[in-house]
Amino acid sequence: QETARRIAKEKIAPRAAEMDETGEYPHDIFAAFKETGLTGLTIPRQYGGSGAGMFALALAVEEAAKYCCASGLMLLLSALPSQPVMIGGDERQKKWIGEGIASGDMKGAFCLTEPNVGSDPGNLETRAARDGDDYIINGEKMYISGGTVADYVVCFARTNGTPGPQGISGFIVPPDTPGFRVAGQDRKMGVRGVPTADILFEDCRVPRENLIGGVEGQGFNHAMMTLNSCRPVVGARGLGLAEGAMSYALEFARQRKAFGKPIAELQAIQFMFADMAIQIEAARMLVYQGAWRVDQGLFGREHAVYLSIAKAHATE
Repeated sequence: QETARRIAKEKIAPRAAEMDETGEYPHDIFAAFKETGLTGLTIPRQYGGSGAGMFALALAVEEAAKYCCASGLMLLLSALPSQPVMIGGDERQKKWIGEGIASGDMKGAFCLTEPNVGSDPGNLETRAARDGDDYIINGEKMYISGGTVADYVVCFARTNGTPGPQGISGFIVPPDTPGFRVAGQDRKMGVRGVPTADILFEDCRVPRENLIGGVEGQGFNHAMMTLNSCRPVVGARGLGLAEGAMSYALEFARQRKAFGKPIAELQAIQFMFADMAIQIEAARMLVYQGAWRVDQGLFGREHAVYLSIAKAHATE
């Protein structure tokens, strides 16, 4: 938390407005995260990370998001694309992705959402057909955070004719794979420092060894467990933003004068700040408890409601 707070004040705060104005990915901010080991918080020690867990990542994301939501998202993306591999990958895959993320030498992206199915991943349309020792992937993904700067993506695709979640598998796909193409980049109102991309897979051939876990049909479970475990960290972005917003508002209220005194001394304004503080503390407890649950291994289907509550309340 202290490390992230220092980076946020020294590196992020001076650049936050510029990042949103230019929409350019801040490689210098990522370098600061890399140099201090913040990219490896959720990666186990045997793969080069600190194994500090989701609670530690939530604390770091909160500090970054006080000044810049995009910087908080950069840290979140150390976990979101690596979790499917850490949850369901084989030893070779965990070493490959874990060491790359922990060292900061690799960035990832999580390719689940599609134009026609949105937030209904059980009915995704992207296909991966077996062809000898390879799979050929065809489909389109959208709203992919960090998609233009990723060194690999985790793509979820249907590997057989089974409808619903049972037919879905996950694949590790490097962007230099023939048939992989970034088709476009969204124009956003905010969080512009981290690009959001459309990605096409057109006869994209990946080796069978890139099938996560080596077994077909496990992808939906890997994706849901990943989303569950990362929800409190998304909430931490909202929590940090709220703290930052209240800090800006308080500074203004202390300087702005009305009726001969700063408006911060007016009871009506004080009531507003009291309500802000209450909401922030409620969000903090939900986020922290949710992240703690994940670190205890409590992020299965039966625990998802608590993790979703943390994300929903804090982001609202």
